[in-house]
Amino acid sequence: MTAVTAPVEADERRVGSLRSLYAGNARAVVERALQATRSSNWMVVASGFFEPVFYLLAMGWGLGSFIGDVTLESGRTVPYAAYIAPALLAVSAMNGAIYDSTWNVFFKMHFGRLYDAMLATSIGPLDVALGEILYALLRGGVYAIGFMSVMQVLGLNLSWTAVLAIPAVLLIAFGFASVGMAVTSYMKTFQQMDWITFAMLPMFLFSATFYPLSVYSEPIQWVIKALPLWHAVELVRGLTTGVVGLGMLVHVAYFLAMIGAGVAFTTTRLRALFLS
Repeated sequence: MTAVTAPVEADERRVGSLRSLYAGNARAVVERALQATRSSNWMVVASGFFEPVFYLLAMGWGLGSFIGDVTLESGRTVPYAAYIAPALLAVSAMNGAIYDSTWNVFFKMHFGRLYDAMLATSIGPLDVALGEILYALLRGGVYAIGFMSVMQVLGLNLSWTAVLAIPAVLLIAFGFASVGMAVTSYMKTFQQMDWITFAMLPMFLFSATFYPLSVYSEPIQWVIKALPLWHAVELVRGLTTGVVGLGMLVHVAYFLAMIGAGVAFTTTRLRALFLS
């Protein structure tokens, strides 16, 4: 009787303890994701870098030759290519983070059954959440460094503060990845996953990515300012153009709130799905 009940009691202690949430082994989740990328997903990762570069060349240099310079809210005038380049960098961070934290997570959760296997070990739901999000950060960091190098070669980094755009992009990717994974934990079908694309497309088009927010009426401006991509674009654009002020702390706080809420919801949801 003792031999039979001991494992059950140990498991009950695990479920009710902090260790059931976090075992300090998020690195194992990251390492598994990196191995999967090297074996089969490297082309998808590479395409995420070239997509914003193509947009920059087509829109910034092609269309930009007809548009000319753009006046920022601070009154400073910058070339059109320098105006949209930081926005495309923010969009790239969003797309990379969302792809990793939604479609990849959805497949692992419902088809690969990867999380069932992970959570059957000592790894907890917080380890899984942090591991998947950290992998999205690594991918976002690679995109940021690569795209920033392209911007530097083309002379589109107009201030020394542009170097701070790299940690800013990581913060943005962290925010989108944490919320994306939280949302995905509630998705059950491929049709539901299409809602994510439906939400991302208007953000990409209307979050002051290609033209100033002033073209909209004031009520629409307030709606756009509530969207996370607008905060991302404003943060990165301010750093690359040298328009830096205390208002940037609002953008940073926005993403810190996204991170806290996303990680908390994801951890709670994974625990309910796999450990209840």
